[in-house]
Amino acid sequence: MDKISKRHPEKALSAVFVRQVVEPGKYSDGNGLFLLVQPNGSKSWVQRITIRGKRRDVGLGGVGYVSLAEARELALENKKLARAGGDPLQAKREAQAVLTFAEAARKVHEIRKPTWRNKKHAAQFITTLESYAFPKIGPVRVGDVTTADVLAVLQPIWLEKPETARRVRQRIGVVMKWAIAQGWRQDNPAENIGQALPKHETTKNHRKALPYAEVSECIAAVQASNAWPATKLALEFLILTATRSGEVRGALWEEIEFHGGDAATSATSATWEIPASRMKAKKAHRVPLSGRALEILKEAEALRGASGLVFPSARDKPLSDMTLSKLVKEQGFDVHVHGFRTSFKTWAQEQTNFPNEVSEAALAHMVKDKAEAAYARSDMFDKRRKMMESWARYLEARGGEVVTFELKRNN
Repeated sequence: MDKISKRHPEKALSAVFVRQVVEPGKYSDGNGLFLLVQPNGSKSWVQRITIRGKRRDVGLGGVGYVSLAEARELALENKKLARAGGDPLQAKREAQAVLTFAEAARKVHEIRKPTWRNKKHAAQFITTLESYAFPKIGPVRVGDVTTADVLAVLQPIWLEKPETARRVRQRIGVVMKWAIAQGWRQDNPAENIGQALPKHETTKNHRKALPYAEVSECIAAVQASNAWPATKLALEFLILTATRSGEVRGALWEEIEFHGGDAATSATSATWEIPASRMKAKKAHRVPLSGRALEILKEAEALRGASGLVFPSARDKPLSDMTLSKLVKEQGFDVHVHGFRTSFKTWAQEQTNFPNEVSEAALAHMVKDKAEAAYARSDMFDKRRKMMESWARYLEARGGEVVTFELKRNN
């Protein structure tokens, strides 16, 4: 039987009574709220309420976690919701269904994993959150994460590890956008917090590039080294074609089309078509190969294995990501392999009169201006073949004369 105070029909209990009562039973407070004291001494809040015509008991939590004032507030909210035709029990179940930030982050990671270009990028998404966000907001329900919570994650690393901090902020934002789509929150606390964080220095950290006049010296040093033959050939091929490391390391013989012969040993020219799957812009790219590039292919023919790779490792596997960089640095050149693309671009700008769009096409750069892109239908392949041959001759001459290219004019 409920033990009801006759003194006050509403708010009959007191904080002192709740703390001191030990006799088992139900102690009413008002709005259907009562304190339930179990024989084992545990105490909890329960609200008896009519939900859509049915009498129900709704648990509001233990006394150790929910105070008398908080229990009264919850009871009043439930009563108002029930009177309006809502279901406090359903609302409670939905609230409990909301994932924690850590659970939501792992869910988003699994959903997005197929869209990443490689396993490394996929792993970085979750490992950065595990390292920096989970210790502070991992157990918090994703709908309850506040801007202050996000600041607590970012502030310790914002200046010390700026690039990491930016990525953590961006990845928290991705999780929050997913939570918004689930209907678990209305805002993204990772946005609009720039004013609360100190500004980063805006200097750009470009990948180190070798001056184009010194590229031939680097090639000579590599050729004279004791490195694995395929590694030496791959690096020079990368420089000659102005392509990216991954594109060269993954090159297959089936991607090379030989002209004037049926193999590298008998061909007079060749074209390399890199599939879209291995290109940064996800668009297939044709590369005209110079005479020297064709010679490299003839040398690489002797290394051909079952894998079909043009430049295989000693185990007939793709060369590792660091192999080419390590080779360059071992020869005393403190530059990034990707920087050879910059060397090529600077050479084209300063030592030739090839139009800018030709060198941009050679680098497979996407045209950002929409109006310009609408007219950029051609890959200027013939002009690029002349340009890449000129680049090869320049390197062979160890810094030769200025190469000119005259545009044809319609009379």
